[in-house]
Amino acid sequence: MKRRVFVGGAVSAASLLAAGERRKRRGTADIPRRNFGKTGESLTVIGMAGGRLHMVSSDDAQTVVRRAYDLGINYFDNAHAYGRGRSEEIYGQVLAPFRKHLFLTSKSGKRTRAEAEAELYVSMKRLRTDYIDLWQIHAVSEMEDVEKIFAPGGAMEAFEAAHKSGKVRFIGVTGHRDPEVIQEMLKRYKKFDSVMIPVHAADPAYLSFEKSVLPKAVKHGMGIQGMKNFANARLLSALTVRECLAYALTLPIHCTAVGCTTIGQLEDDVRAVTGFKPLDDAEMADLRKRAERVKGPMFEDWKRNVEVKAGLDPRPEYAGG
Repeated sequence: MKRRVFVGGAVSAASLLAAGERRKRRGTADIPRRNFGKTGESLTVIGMAGGRLHMVSSDDAQTVVRRAYDLGINYFDNAHAYGRGRSEEIYGQVLAPFRKHLFLTSKSGKRTRAEAEAELYVSMKRLRTDYIDLWQIHAVSEMEDVEKIFAPGGAMEAFEAAHKSGKVRFIGVTGHRDPEVIQEMLKRYKKFDSVMIPVHAADPAYLSFEKSVLPKAVKHGMGIQGMKNFANARLLSALTVRECLAYALTLPIHCTAVGCTTIGQLEDDVRAVTGFKPLDDAEMADLRKRAERVKGPMFEDWKRNVEVKAGLDPRPEYAGG
C-alpha cells in the first residue's frame, strides 16, 4: 500500500526558500512537545525524517522540509546514508538559516573510528552546521556489529571523541533488525543519551522492540525515538494514520520520526497529533489485535526472519533506513 499522496498546497520550493530570512513561522501548528530523556531538550512529538527525501525532486523535498519548520516541528532526523547524501544536503539548503531553533540528528553506519569520523565530517558539511545535536550509531543489526563497534579502533571511539570535542551534543544508537542486539548495545554502554527503535501496533506480535528494548530505555531515562510508525505504509491496510500515531505516542517514547514526500502527508501527520490524547488499555489492545493480521517477518521485512532455517530466507535484502 502506498503512503498518502494527496498534496496539501501548491507552493513552490523557490518561493519558500526566498522567504528563508524570515524568522517568524506562519501557520504554526499546536504540536505537543515532550522532554527528550535527560538531555534537557523539548522536542515536538513528531519529527521530519530524512529517509525518503531522495524519492522526490530537490524542489519538492525542500518544500516539504520548509513546511515542516513552518508548522513548528523542531526535530529533524537524518543519516549520512540517506539518498547517498542527498537528504542531508536538502536539510542544509533549507534549514541552515534556522539552525539554532532546531534539534538536528544524523547517523553513521560505519563500525571503525576512522570511517565514522570521516562520515561525521561529511555530514556536517552537507548539513551546513558546525555541530550535530544527536549523532547515532546507525542500524546496529548483528552481534558482530557490536563487537566491531566496541573493539579497539571501533566506532565507539569516534562517537566519544566527537562528544568530548563538542562536535556532537548527544550520542545514541538505532536498530530495527533484532531487539537482542540493541539490548546488548545498551548493556555494553551505559552513557547513550538516546535509542531509536520501531514502534507500531504489529511490533508486539513478532521480535518485539516494544516488549524488550523499550522498558530498559525507560528505566535508564534515555531519550526514546520511534520509527516505522506506519511500517513502511503496510500497516495502513489495517489502521488509519491517526491510529498509528496515537498508538506510538501512547507508549513511553518522547518523539517519533515520520517520513513524508508531500506537504499533504506532512500536514496529515501534524493534524493527527494536534490535540493528542493517550489511548486507554482497551484501545491499545484493540489496535494490536487488528494489526496481528499483518504481523511477522514477511510484513516487517527489516527484522530478522526466525521462522525459516538459516540461509533460506525468501525475502529480498532489506534496503530501507
